[in-house]
Amino acid sequence: MTLIQISRRDGAGDGEGSVQFHATTPQTIQGAKVFAVYGKGGIGKSTTSSNLSVAFSKLGKRVLQIGCDPKHDSTFTLTKRLQPTVIDVLKECDFHGEELRPEDFVVEGYNGVMCVEAGGPPAGTGCGGYVVGQTVKLLKEHHLLEDTDVVLFDVLGDVVCGGFAAPLQHAQRALIVAANDFDSIFAMNRIVQAIEAKSKNYQVRLGGVIANRSEDTDQIDRYADAAGLRRLAHIPSLDVIRRSRLKKATLFEMEPSPELEAVQNEYLRLAAELYAGVDPLDPSHMEDREIFDFLGFE
Repeated sequence: MTLIQISRRDGAGDGEGSVQFHATTPQTIQGAKVFAVYGKGGIGKSTTSSNLSVAFSKLGKRVLQIGCDPKHDSTFTLTKRLQPTVIDVLKECDFHGEELRPEDFVVEGYNGVMCVEAGGPPAGTGCGGYVVGQTVKLLKEHHLLEDTDVVLFDVLGDVVCGGFAAPLQHAQRALIVAANDFDSIFAMNRIVQAIEAKSKNYQVRLGGVIANRSEDTDQIDRYADAAGLRRLAHIPSLDVIRRSRLKKATLFEMEPSPELEAVQNEYLRLAAELYAGVDPLDPSHMEDREIFDFLGFE
């Protein structure tokens, strides 16, 4: 039995509306392949996650995507609108989760991908880990994970508190999205450090890096070789990707073109490889000064 302790502190301590989360035992997700997608803020994690979810569904898999960002914009290309968050619907019933129905917080998106937006507490008032924990708890209580083949967590960009790391308690593989630039790789190194720490107590291991929004991958590959990583896929910077976001659509819904077909095939190849199982990695992060000196030199 999983014990979840929720502390609400109104007007004191962390501020009005503060919510805290403590899981005294891990809430493992049984049966499904579980991935957590990380990367620098604004690097395209939601675009990558949504198109990867569709690719899994095109392979015949039953997919659940969980957005773990207060912006709750992870799934809008799948559902064509911003969805209410788990934290929003919990507030409406005064945090009595037993009163909720699945349709209150789960929406079916493109090609059958099921979508959940965890949301987050008000800014500066609590831990995002509470919402991730409550989301998994609700999904289990409503038996929504029993018929799921793939669960994909799309995680907020900054390495901050335990809320950032909470999805790592449930995932088998963490994936990092990075561009071929200094800031993305610097952030990737910090994420590697976070996954190193969590892997000591949980089953999660790093699966690899998805190069995104980059024509070249030389700096990503250079860091990967040094740190003990692998590059799983390369999604170049294409205008059709920008236009898909503006149209609130996944890449699998856009007008056909040779370049679009190539990137669709890359997502399908990546989904098949991930579902078949990628070997776990045991990378070593660099200290901040070390990676600062390492990056950017020919």
